[in-house]
Formats: sequence, structure tokens, C-alpha cells
Amino acid sequence: MTTMAPTAAAAPAAVAPAVQDADELRRRELAEFLRSRRERIAPEQVGITYSGRRRTPGLRREEVAQLSGVGVTWYTWLEQGRDIRVSEQVLTAIARTLMLDRDERAHLFRLAGAGDQGPAGECNAVTPQQRAVVAKLDPYPACIVSGKYDVLAYNRAFNGLVTNFDELPVEDHNCLWLSFTDPEWKRVIVDWEASAARMVANLRVMMADHVGDSSWKSFVNRLCAASPEFADLWSRHEVRAIENKVKEYRHPKVGLLTFETSNTWLAPRAGRRLLTYVPVNAETERRLERLVGIDACN
Repeated sequence: MTTMAPTAAAAPAAVAPAVQDADELRRRELAEFLRSRRERIAPEQVGITYSGRRRTPGLRREEVAQLSGVGVTWYTWLEQGRDIRVSEQVLTAIARTLMLDRDERAHLFRLAGAGDQGPAGECNAVTPQQRAVVAKLDPYPACIVSGKYDVLAYNRAFNGLVTNFDELPVEDHNCLWLSFTDPEWKRVIVDWEASAARMVANLRVMMADHVGDSSWKSFVNRLCAASPEFADLWSRHEVRAIENKVKEYRHPKVGLLTFETSNTWLAPRAGRRLLTYVPVNAETERRLERLVGIDACN
């Protein structure tokens, strides 16, 4: 009888880590941001002349390196997301070459870890005192939002501005989500396209401190799957700091409402803030009072 030799058990396949390192995610985000800024600059804008056809949109990597006074290999590694140290002097030179504005420059430094104080933990707890302040601001619309636009607290006036949050599931209490998935928000918000693009650029800035946070990544993935418009804006890597501004709503019951919105930061690095809407004229004041009165009767 022939005895068969035992076969060796197959080695178990290596399992990739389920969660990527936060620093690696930050470097990848930095690489994508640099590439997107490089590709938007025409060679003529920085004094580069050429003849014939260029395959690369915008500047080449070697051109950015030369204009910034850094080595081509070093800059290539930076745009590939390699783990290398970056000085503030070099970042300043790259920002100048890529013609970054104030918000983009701050975003670059944050992604590169320059002056970084460690990732900001997200705390969405709203104290009873903060809820009382929001309620007392009625009839002026007011709410407390997180860095990714979760609506954590709101008063009666805000609840009647666009949608009734009391009727929504908690996971949909998010201004970005509603702006891209609820047709009513697109109808009511005047110049919705500009408003939506600004919010996405704001989110990109805030996410720089949360690139390793699974809840933030899940939120972005959920929005990308639900809205091609959001996915397109997100892919552009535009950044813009959150600022006070004028917002207009064309409400179906009372007409045009114009507000000066202001942000009071409650937890700056986490992005949590009190957002208030103050009428800019007497007509908005009258219409707002009428709107709050209508909602009170319902």
C-alpha cells in the first residue's frame, strides 16, 4: 500500500487592516489636495511658455518643484502621500506657487501637520444652558450645529424656516444631507448652487482635523452615494473657512426672507457652533413674525 505524504496546510492569507492610520489618511488627503491645486493652474499664470501640446492639465510636478525651490523627487513624494517631514518655509513656498488663497493655505498647513496640536475629538453634547439660549433667541431662527452640519439643537423659528426637524429621523438632522437630498431645500434656498458649494468647501476644511474619524468618512460616503452633485463638488477639493454671511430664503408661505447669519464658536476645533439668523430689514422681520405665528397655530 502506498502511503500518501500529508499535504502542508495553506498559510492563511494576510488580512489588510480594517482601519487606516489617521496619519496615512491625512497624507493621502494632502496628496489629493496638492494635485487638484496644481492641475487648475495654467502654465501662463506662472510665466511658463511652451510650444506644442501638453498632456498634463495645469502645471507639471517638476514645474511646481522648480518654482517652489524644492527637489523634484521630494515634491513627488509629497504628492504621493509619502511619510516625510515638511517645514513651514517649504509649505509657504508651495502655497505661493500654487496661488493658494487664505483658506487653502490654512488647509494645506493643517493637512501637513504644521503647528498641529493633534486630532480634535468630536463632542456633540449640548448643555441645558446652551439649549436655553437657543430657545430664548426665538423668534429669530437659531441652532447649534456640529463641524459636519449635524443639527444638535434648534428653536421654533429655525424649525419653520425650511423643514420640520421634529418629523425627521435623527440621522437626517443634518443641513448638508438635507440640502442635497431634500428638494424643498433646493427650492427655498436662494442661489442654492453657491450655498451648497460653500458648505462642501466648509466641510472639507473641517474634515482636515477628522480624517481618521470613521463617522466623518461614513457621512461623506453616504452623501456621495446619495447625491452625484455632492460627489462632484467633493472631488474638486475646494476649501473655504466658515464665515458670517447673508442668506436668503424664498419661503412658500411668507415670501423672501433675508438674514445676516453669525457663528458663535462653542468648540472651534470640533466645529461646534451656535448659528443665528438676524433679519436684515423690517420686511423680513414682519414676515418672520408671521411665519412663527403660522407655525404656532399648526
